[in-house]
Amino acid sequence: MAAAGPWPELEAAARERRRELCLPGAAVAERVAAGGGRLPAALLALPLLQSLELSGCAALRELGPGVAAALPALHTLVLRQNALGPAGLGEGLGGPLPALRLLDLSGNGLEALPAALGGAGDGAGDAAPAFPQLRGLNLSGNRLRELGPGLARAAPQLQELLLSGNRLRALPGGLLPPAGPGAPFPLLSRLDAADNEVAELGADIAALPALKSLDVANNQLRELPSALADCPRLKEANFRGNPLRDKRLEKMVNGCQTKAILEYLRAGGRGKGKAESAREEVRKKKREKQQKKDGGDGEQDEVEEASRLLVKVLHVSENPAPLVVKVSPGVKDVRPFIVCCVLKGVNLKPGNALKRFLSMQTKLHEDICERRTVATIATHDLQLVKAPLTYDIQPPDELKIMPLGRKEIKAKDLLRQLHLEAEEQRKQKKRQNISGLHKYLQLLDGKDNYPCLVDAEGAVISFPPITNSEKTKIKKETRDLFLEVTSNTSLQICKDVMDTLILKTAELNRFTLENKEGSGSDTELDALCGPGSLEPGNLPLVLEQVRVVDTDGNLKVLYPSKTDLATVSSLLTVIR
Repeated sequence: MAAAGPWPELEAAARERRRELCLPGAAVAERVAAGGGRLPAALLALPLLQSLELSGCAALRELGPGVAAALPALHTLVLRQNALGPAGLGEGLGGPLPALRLLDLSGNGLEALPAALGGAGDGAGDAAPAFPQLRGLNLSGNRLRELGPGLARAAPQLQELLLSGNRLRALPGGLLPPAGPGAPFPLLSRLDAADNEVAELGADIAALPALKSLDVANNQLRELPSALADCPRLKEANFRGNPLRDKRLEKMVNGCQTKAILEYLRAGGRGKGKAESAREEVRKKKREKQQKKDGGDGEQDEVEEASRLLVKVLHVSENPAPLVVKVSPGVKDVRPFIVCCVLKGVNLKPGNALKRFLSMQTKLHEDICERRTVATIATHDLQLVKAPLTYDIQPPDELKIMPLGRKEIKAKDLLRQLHLEAEEQRKQKKRQNISGLHKYLQLLDGKDNYPCLVDAEGAVISFPPITNSEKTKIKKETRDLFLEVTSNTSLQICKDVMDTLILKTAELNRFTLENKEGSGSDTELDALCGPGSLEPGNLPLVLEQVRVVDTDGNLKVLYPSKTDLATVSSLLTVIR
């Protein structure tokens, strides 16, 4: 790799032992060009890196050798809108990336896949997969004409394959390897190949047993194979924008009636002869036999899908006023890790909804946060939060806060007061066990500075792990939340706790809407859901990304990123 000029972003990442790094393409383009169009050699000195993004850099033509070997913990690699070619990717991806879960190479003008992804020159044979954990692969906006069977060997656990905006002429085409032991891509549930030149959709598409979503819009398809009806889990299909010969089928396609389309194809379509009808009957019996063998798996899927909760992510790029948290350097010695987000659309007004929400937060503190010793949650009314926010440290005799249910007080006086209350409580109850805030007092023992989250007016709205402020207290009327998780242990713990907090909030929100308690009305629910719209339990909450940056504006963490919420994915449907 070339090393042209200083890279302060990489020096800071190494010094702070960062797990995530985002390099804005426009800001680093000159340095990349000066280094021969390669990533800098200093990148190889970040073995802890788990997420790397460098997008929008027209000067980036090569990764350079050794990236895979130097970054074994990498689980997210985003290289959108650069100028990478198969040769330029080949050296960097020449070795296995055992932890990689998301690879985004969209918008690079690739005409062929690199060997590591099963392109020409792939001699993997029976070798171990290069990307055994890869779940998502985005190859949209390139110039690919075909895909080889090597991809199935390189990424056997792939769940999403995005191929829109290429020059593919057949699908699956060469994507599926010759018949062998086990089904290829046994977990592939989403296949997006819109805006290509696909003139043939092969019957072997039914060989993808987990396929749920298929998009082949705006291609050159004149027919749809009846084998589509044999895809056991296919629920969403987009065939619009194709010159289909069957005008009745075209009308169905334009109406986006996936179920009707599959039934039509299953029946043989219009004008099919007896031989084709007989073949359809054989396929139908085979399908029924398989469903019986699986124990009615299709019906189970529908039950599971209906019971899942919905959360829609609003990306920073789509948000006209995204919230940003700036982190001061001093927190790294006190409580270094923080993750934040905004959750909109909660309903705390009916009955005991607010009480249940606060009880849930207390339970999370006891369980997953291990009595706040590994992480602490703070929840705020977003409408009362004055952005931008700063995560900072202050001396105990300078930090002032208005704790929940108390008057404004200095941090040192608050802790002294809490210690006295704890002692009095012990005497009254004649036991050593204490409860409430007193449990967490020892977490600040010996600290010269205390962590705090400060708003744009200079007011402290959070004092972890002790309390947050009366100023941003949540009330029954609160609809939008600002959520904060801090830890002195690890960033991943913050993310895991936040994942669980969002899941539990979504569960409580649906419970509140489904159980129409006092203070909530049918009219209110109708206004939320709309007549004939989503059922209350499936009304999606909106989860806005929040960026945490250093004092120079460099990204430290973005939540939720593409790989977040994976720990609760079996119970939560995330619309990204």
